[in-house]
Amino acid sequence: MTIKLRELIKTVRQCKTAAKERTKIAKECAIIRTSFKENQEQYRHRNIAKLLFIHMLGYPTHFGQMECLKLIATNSFRNKRMGYLGLMLLLDERQEVLMLVTNSLQNDLNHRSPHVQGLALCSLANIASEGMARDLAPDVIKLLGSHYPYVKKKAALCAVKILRKCPELLDQFVPKIKPLLVERNHGVLITTVTLIIEMCNIDNSVIEHFRKFVQHIVKILKSLVLSGYAPEHDVNGITDPFLQVKVLRLMRLLANNSQEATDAMNDILAQVATNTENVRNVGNAILYECVQTIMSIPSATGLRVLAINILGRFLLNKDNNIRYVALNTLHRVVSIDQQAVQRHRKTVVACLKDHDISIRKRALDLTYALVNTQNIKDLVKELIGYLRSADLEFRSDIVARICMLTENHAPSPKWHFDTILKVIQMAGNYIQPDVIANTIQLLLQTPDLQNYAVHKLFAALSNDILKQPLTQLAVWSVGEFGDLILTTGKLNIQPKDIINLFDKILKSPASSLVTREIVLTALVKLHQRLSEYIEDSDLHEDILSEFDLLRSSLSVELQQRSCEYYVMVSGIINPSKLAEVLDIIPPLETGGNEEEEEEEEYEEEAEIEEQYNNPNPSGSLLTLIDNGPANNNNNNNNKEPTNLLNDLLSTPVQNPVNNNSTFW
Repeated sequence: MTIKLRELIKTVRQCKTAAKERTKIAKECAIIRTSFKENQEQYRHRNIAKLLFIHMLGYPTHFGQMECLKLIATNSFRNKRMGYLGLMLLLDERQEVLMLVTNSLQNDLNHRSPHVQGLALCSLANIASEGMARDLAPDVIKLLGSHYPYVKKKAALCAVKILRKCPELLDQFVPKIKPLLVERNHGVLITTVTLIIEMCNIDNSVIEHFRKFVQHIVKILKSLVLSGYAPEHDVNGITDPFLQVKVLRLMRLLANNSQEATDAMNDILAQVATNTENVRNVGNAILYECVQTIMSIPSATGLRVLAINILGRFLLNKDNNIRYVALNTLHRVVSIDQQAVQRHRKTVVACLKDHDISIRKRALDLTYALVNTQNIKDLVKELIGYLRSADLEFRSDIVARICMLTENHAPSPKWHFDTILKVIQMAGNYIQPDVIANTIQLLLQTPDLQNYAVHKLFAALSNDILKQPLTQLAVWSVGEFGDLILTTGKLNIQPKDIINLFDKILKSPASSLVTREIVLTALVKLHQRLSEYIEDSDLHEDILSEFDLLRSSLSVELQQRSCEYYVMVSGIINPSKLAEVLDIIPPLETGGNEEEEEEEEYEEEAEIEEQYNNPNPSGSLLTLIDNGPANNNNNNNNKEPTNLLNDLLSTPVQNPVNNNSTFW
């Protein structure tokens, strides 16, 4: 004789080790198998109940599947209930055993008892396969017209499962919706609305059909909002918030891209937004769905402002979950009505100081979206202030966003430069290389800013040479516009000070390879810019010593630059040529005609293709070789041979003499 379920639970809980539990479960499973084999019907109900408990513990219980089917086939409601419960837990839609239960389900769907029909509908909604859904769909459609609300709501939920498995059956369920919407039972209404939402998601073409019921749906929501106290549906002072949320979601679908449906909903949406209290989570859930609906349909401007103000009130809530939802929703709707969202800018910025990292992240994303030309100074100031205390993993992204926003919305080049410089001084090595390149381009394109910028950068470089982005930008600027430091400005800076600072950077262990390369290039440019100071001082020897120091560097790039620059400043090269090479870099051309560039590229490709398809008619390289001397003779009759190296160095270079001597 098997023990009762209560005794099995008590025995398992008393097991002190997992091994003892496994032993007890294995022993009980053996007893249950024996009972099944001996066909002890009086204990079948109890055995299935114990198998459900064993299944919940994670042990295999597949041997009890057929016994569930036997319980379902009985006439006892007690056995049917246990059989269907075991069917839903021990089986799924992939089991082949389900083929055997289709007939029992059909019989129970047509049973005279609504409770048996409810069991069958519940089971079908949980484990229906595509074949079962197609076979039993007519019976479910029939039950949608039942006299019992209990059966109707379960049939509507079962219809959702059937449509997910067999979307092609949707047309058969559409005519059954209208009678369900006039029901007063809230259970039937909420399941019907769920079924309509599922239909609209499966096939958008039925939305037009359901728009005929917009007035009735609005009436349902209005009755919920304006109704008095109803004990059976009241949740914290709000009548059936679950049905209200479902109706709002349905209205969002029906009014999308439909001005007529939107006009019918505007009044009730305004009533929901104004009459619902946000003291408890129940009211907040309804207000959130109302905001989602308002912002998703072509509603009036005043209604959208009301919805955004609701989100602004959410930001003042102490619950972090509500504030997170508000920030997330505001970020989605900021593109729809940015002016209304701007009114809550101070509250959003205040969220940057929140202790919750998720709140800070959402507030940061929303702040980026709020930036425009009018508020760029205030918001960037707040972002820079937040950068001081930001988490390390966020700093790189914050710096990139600040620089991008500054470049896009800067009111003046001077403010643009000051902001970038402040960020570079604060962010250190979090600056990306493209920020340095864009700042250099700004200086090249704004001649009026160069004098101011080079003084600011030199002062910043004198205080800190450890931040590589700052060092690279300052060194490049001093090398390019170094003459402005000495000729203008109130700072008493001498050429020797610049050379000594560059020497300090070259010898600093914190300087990267790229920084040293930029310093060498800046030195050779300074030699040209400060030529009038170098002639009467020993600065020339100082610069040569810097190049000579790195001519034997292990870095090939540094070694090559040092050797080339050493030759350039040694006085060998023609000064006019050297001045041309070391002239100020012109600004990059932007905004070119893309069509002309594409046309030129196309012509070049066509020319190359023509040369490939039509080679030299002679078909021999000897023709090209024979033409060479003839042309040379014609050209050299009246002109002596030129030498490019001689032209660059302005010194006579003799042609090599062929003397049959051996070079050892």
